[in-house]
Parts: sequence; structure tokens; C-alpha cells
Amino acid sequence: MIELKEITKVYGSKQKTTTALSGLNLTVEKGQIFGVIGHSGAGKSTLIRCINLLERPTRGEVWVNGVNLTRLGKRELQQQRRRIGMIFQHFNLLSSATVYDNIAFPLKLAGSDKAKIKAKVEELLVLVGLEAHSAKYPSQLSGGQKQRVGIARALASDPGVLLCDEATSALDPQTTDSILKLLLDINRKLGLTIMLITHEMHVIQSICDRVAVIHQGGIVEEGPVTEVFLKPQHPVTKEFISRDVAGGEPLKQAIELLKPKGIGIYRITFLGTQTYESTLSEVVSETGVHFAILQGTISAIKDVPYGQLTVSFEGKPEAVAQTVAKLQQRELDVEVID
Repeated sequence: MIELKEITKVYGSKQKTTTALSGLNLTVEKGQIFGVIGHSGAGKSTLIRCINLLERPTRGEVWVNGVNLTRLGKRELQQQRRRIGMIFQHFNLLSSATVYDNIAFPLKLAGSDKAKIKAKVEELLVLVGLEAHSAKYPSQLSGGQKQRVGIARALASDPGVLLCDEATSALDPQTTDSILKLLLDINRKLGLTIMLITHEMHVIQSICDRVAVIHQGGIVEEGPVTEVFLKPQHPVTKEFISRDVAGGEPLKQAIELLKPKGIGIYRITFLGTQTYESTLSEVVSETGVHFAILQGTISAIKDVPYGQLTVSFEGKPEAVAQTVAKLQQRELDVEVID
């Protein structure tokens, strides 16, 4: 488990200071994949580097696996860091070492014997799908393969926590998806707690259980990904999500055309098996209301399918109200669009 208590990080001297994090509190439960999303300069990288004390907080406490890292001496902290793996945006591999030796590096530093190193490296090569590339050098690998080496190296010391610092930002979309799938597989096989930071909502949506939105050094919204993604509250969260939602300008035009005519416009959210059911058609056939689909999407948040339809309802006001009520009775979320 990761617990951050009142974390503040200030850079600079008394004459000129910059506050990167301000009184931040955050808890990540054991076995979760927890995402932190925010714009550049919001404090994401500082936050994740404070967890293993690559950046020491100005104030506050960092607890990992029940240990207060901020109170440890140098040697004790070094021992605890072995239980916290980290992967980076630009891989940070040793260019003059083979794939095998890059993965073995943390074990050699820890003084492990050759037999243990060999067994562990071979196990990790299979886990990340690089068993045929062990003798290659980083310059001979693709970006996705380099990141797989980085993941294997981070897992060499059997950590309980894996930190991912913009781990997919340097990769193309297809490679990003393969790395996210690998991280999800590792989480499930090893029970590893994973915390990742990103500026891409797609990354959060694909594998995370919970998400926190960071803005100006503080958490402005946090919760299960399904809740935050489908019912965003803070303007920054809404901005991130709007990038991934199709139909922005055409929908705006439709609203401007229909609203003056008194036609109600609603966003209906379907979650889980509701996504594939004919609930909307059944309800409007009962109430006699006519509807038109203005925008729609079906996707998934991790393993949970969801759908969102923006529709217009035409009919008598009491029939439209009845339609909305019946949809809500079937546990659909119905939001009026202004």
C-alpha cells in the first residue's frame, strides 16, 4: 500500500520558490492499478518521484508497505527502494549492456549469486516476451522492446510496488496498448501494486482501477475510473475526457439548433451489460416519445463495457419526463444537456 500524508514539495531558495506539491494526500491500496493524470507542470512527476524519495518532500510523510520512508536513514532507505520498482518514459537502459545484463543489473548490485541471477533473468525474459532478444543491445531494439526491458529490470528485485513515470508517452498507439496489456497481465499474475502517471486518458481508461486528477500541485478529483470518467466533476477532468469523446463540434451545432425549439437534449450512460440492451427503445415505445441520436459511443473502462448516447426527446412534456424517469428506474444515468 502507498499512503501520502500532507505532501508538500517546494523548489528553490527563499528569494524565489516554486511549490510543485501542496498538502497532497493520497492512498493506493495493495494490488490496485492507480492512475494519476494531469497537464504538464501539474506536479505528476514530482509526485511519483516523492514515493521512492528520488525527490524528498519538503513536508509530509511517505508510507510504502507500512514503512514511513521519510524517517529512514540512507542504508534503510536503499533497502526499501529495492521493493519499489520504477520504469521511465525514456527507458534509462545501459546502452553498452545487453538485454540480459540490463535486467540483471539490480541483482548484481544487490550481490546475488550467478545462479540466482540467471534463473531470475530468464524468468523475466519470458514474462515480458523477450526471451529471443537477451543478447541484443538497446540500440537494436524497438521502443516497445526497450520498455519491456525496463519493466523486467524493475521487477528483478521482486518489488511489491511498480511506479510508471509516463511509461508509454514515447511510444506509438499500438505499442502503447501492448505495454498496457503487459502491465495489466503483471498486475494480475504477481498481485503487484502499480501506480502510473500520464497525460493520456486512454491509458487510465485501459487498465486503471482508480484515478486521481492532479492540478496545480493538488488532487482535484479522485475515485473509481468508471465514476470519474463517466461523471466528471472538475473542469480539468472534463477537459481530459472531452478529448476522447467524439462529436464535439457537430453536437454543439445540434444543441444550438434544437434548444431554441424547446426540444430536450439528454446524455444517457449505460454501464456493464446495460450497454448491449435495448432499454431506450423499450422505454420510448411505452411512452410514445420520439428520439434522435445526436452522438454515441461504446467502449470499455478496463474490463467494464459502457455506452453513452446523446439524444433529443420530442413529445409532450409529461411524456418526456416519464421517459427520463423510466430510464432512471432502470438504473441508467440520464443528464440534461444545457
